[in-house]
Amino acid sequence: MYQPPLFRETDRERQHALIRENPFGLFVTAGAGGLIANGIPFVLDADGPGPGVLRGHVARANPQWRDCVGGCPALVVFQGPEHYVTPSWYATKAETGKVVPTWNYAMAQARGTARAIEDPAWLHAQIRALTGQMEGSRAAPWAVDDAPADFLAGQVKGIVGIEIALEALDGKWKVSQNRPEADRAGVVAGLGEIGTDAAAAMAALVAKGRTGA
Repeated sequence: MYQPPLFRETDRERQHALIRENPFGLFVTAGAGGLIANGIPFVLDADGPGPGVLRGHVARANPQWRDCVGGCPALVVFQGPEHYVTPSWYATKAETGKVVPTWNYAMAQARGTARAIEDPAWLHAQIRALTGQMEGSRAAPWAVDDAPADFLAGQVKGIVGIEIALEALDGKWKVSQNRPEADRAGVVAGLGEIGTDAAAAMAALVAKGRTGA
């Protein structure tokens, strides 16, 4: 990933937080048939040394897992807040006119060796962890055990686990750090007028100022 120093985010907690808040990652591998990419939800295990471990699963009918039998290089891209930025929001537009549109965004890219796992016990643990992650905040969360055991067993037979021991985790927070303070204030105000969740999320990042603030 292209990372100008001003936009590089190295804070591990912020990287992990982005993944947990946006767990649906783009899982990319290269196999016999070339590049293949699928979006799947992941659970991040940040305990232990290194950047962490990602665990997920794919449908057994999905050929991507077969490239990972015995291990394969993998990239997972997690997209955080993003939004178009019009130069009309910049104070510099009125001063010099020397401005152009851009796109602000925050993302994390995780790299490591992915391996396919068919062990039923591992798969049961993974779907319970994923369900807990996604259902935990609900007032009446659904639990894996709410489904009949025989039905669940059949569903587990139809998936294959993916575990990625991360070797590198890179973050990029492009949130107007390269603009003068007046331009940044204009971006925050402009995003605030839009009124969408996506705009509000980006405005919050821009308002924090420098990466790591």
